[in-house]
Amino acid sequence: MADNSVNRRRFLYGTGAVGIAGLAGCSGGDGGDGSDGSDGSDGSDGGDGGDGMDGDDGSDGEDGDDGSQNLSLRVGTSAGGTQDVGLAVERAVSQESDILDYSTIESPGYIGTIYRMAQNQFNAGITDNNSLNKALDDRGRFSEQSVSRIPQYGFGAFPYSIYVVARADTDIETFDDLAGANVYPAEPGYSTRATTLDVWSQDPTADVYDQMNIQNMGVGDAPGAMEEGTIDASIAYGAPGVRYTGFVQEMASRVDLTYVEPTDALIESAESYAGAGTTRTSYSDWQIAGTDIGTDEVFTWDLEVNYTFNPEANPDAVYELCRVVHEHNDVVNNGEEQFNNYDSAEEMLGYAQERIPVHPGAVQYYRDNDAWDDSLQEGDTA
Repeated sequence: MADNSVNRRRFLYGTGAVGIAGLAGCSGGDGGDGSDGSDGSDGSDGGDGGDGMDGDDGSDGEDGDDGSQNLSLRVGTSAGGTQDVGLAVERAVSQESDILDYSTIESPGYIGTIYRMAQNQFNAGITDNNSLNKALDDRGRFSEQSVSRIPQYGFGAFPYSIYVVARADTDIETFDDLAGANVYPAEPGYSTRATTLDVWSQDPTADVYDQMNIQNMGVGDAPGAMEEGTIDASIAYGAPGVRYTGFVQEMASRVDLTYVEPTDALIESAESYAGAGTTRTSYSDWQIAGTDIGTDEVFTWDLEVNYTFNPEANPDAVYELCRVVHEHNDVVNNGEEQFNNYDSAEEMLGYAQERIPVHPGAVQYYRDNDAWDDSLQEGDTA
């Protein structure tokens, strides 16, 4: 069962880089390009600094020749779908801000981003709530090598929303029927898989999970396995109202699929897991390749992906980035529709959690827009 106890470790914010020894032991396999929900998968840490970075995270504002302040953010971003979002934000900043310099820095996965930010290799990064909670609790890869701090929340970026479908020629109707079935929770190492198994393996769904025959294969092989009958059920996921990941769409094009109804136990398990959010989405607004799976609504557990910042990041730079993605949200969405559509600043706090501090620059932006939530904690500055 997943451990969701409150972490007692103090947040340690210092001005120096955080040295992390032996990170090579935390590396995992190739988790894919990120577009399939794999961004948090490989745990690669980049601890050798082999990307040529000199350790300057770009956090300090410097005066330009005209006396104005230069604000810069170096943003660690995974490949694939996450990078698409990051580049759309970067383009919006270049068009809509005269004072902020935004640089996209390739980073190996959501977990790798947390490790690299702890080393001050860059002062901002895109990661997810499940990985942040695991870092706080020393779970998963962080049980092998912990970090002394996690980055601070800025604003939500997008979700990967997840539910279950089954082949229509099976007798699987509800989550309980997955006991004894061949279930595919995505490729080993994918962040969507990790979040799904974290939800399922805790009470009150652990008894069903323990009876599943979990299938381990690459996403490229999964549609064929579903068609051949060696996979009975699979997770389906993507950005609600926008798109599904590729292998899910291919499954739907090869096999008739049905929605696996959530039980009360599954809903309770998903809603109680700190590393995931939950959503209900009209299926008519988010169909898999235009197919009918026998439901009007899907209940999902969500991998919540955020923009995060080190305490060293200049508060004015963070404030300006919040302003751009809020006031010019349409510009970001035109570049990548997967990015959240924000009608208000308050909605940008949708993925914030009480145990994860919010960067002071973001806090000031929320306060100036009457959106700050006093139940959240404001992070310290370096």
